[in-house]
Amino acid sequence: MSTTIEEEVLEELAMAMKNWPPFNSNHEGFAILKEEVDELWEEVKFGTVSRMREEAIQVAAMAIRFVHDLDKRESKGHPVS
Repeated sequence: MSTTIEEEVLEELAMAMKNWPPFNSNHEGFAILKEEVDELWEEVKFGTVSRMREEAIQVAAMAIRFVHDLDKRESKGHPVS
């Protein structure tokens, strides 16, 4: 059975959420997402298709994590700034 892209992203997301606490702020979430995009950009310039794919999966997972943490903070009545 093959794994879908969505399943790969959700697996990466689950691993990140297990190993790392929620983002402390929007700035931290943005910085982590930017770091992943920067890593993807390096692979686009100098890497292989498989490494580009891995980094793109990580970008997608961190984007979802960012939204998840925003929603969680907002639902607890915390400011999202």
